[in-house]
Amino acid sequence: MLINPVRDMSILAPTPLPTIRSICVYCGSGFGSDPVFAESAAILGRGLARSGISLVYGGGNVGLMGTVARSVLDHGGVVTGIIPDFLKSREKMLDDVQETIVVPDMHTRKRLMFERADAFVALPGGIGTLEELVEQMTWAQLGQHRKPILLLSTNGFWKPLLVLLAHMREQGFIRPGLELNYLVAERVEDVIPMLEASARRVGLESDDTLIEKRF
Repeated sequence: MLINPVRDMSILAPTPLPTIRSICVYCGSGFGSDPVFAESAAILGRGLARSGISLVYGGGNVGLMGTVARSVLDHGGVVTGIIPDFLKSREKMLDDVQETIVVPDMHTRKRLMFERADAFVALPGGIGTLEELVEQMTWAQLGQHRKPILLLSTNGFWKPLLVLLAHMREQGFIRPGLELNYLVAERVEDVIPMLEASARRVGLESDDTLIEKRF
């Protein structure tokens, strides 16, 4: 088939750059011992709203996750909360969000959070936050997605984890070709620019052949 180069200008159009439209934030259901953690969560929420990026989070109204969600809403942004049925009363669902999805279990919650997000940010938190973060790092290591993962290391919060990851490399348990891909920001203002730069550099779509190449 002949294509008229004058009429079919689409062949000359550049490929659209990946766009981050939503970010999943993992963080604590408590505030932690340093007030700067909550301050950073509020600043991040404001930044998401002003950038037109929607928030995907665990659906609660407590701790840092309630802080970041309320900040997004207070600045005109969009929030999707995903919460298991058994946590509805314990984490006090935030009723003002545009979309709340109640799921039967934690596995469904995490899967939906993954599907709804273009990138992931881990704020300070406890074992649940760590578990969610490490799962996404594992999926990326196995070639299941290319979505950017960023640790916001406010006041060096994530330094012990970074030391552990370095130890794993040194001991041969994170092998060449199976490196972990993640970003680390110390300033909350750097979070969105770093995620957007990563999306432009490597894209957001999964590579179905990547796992075969790595193993």
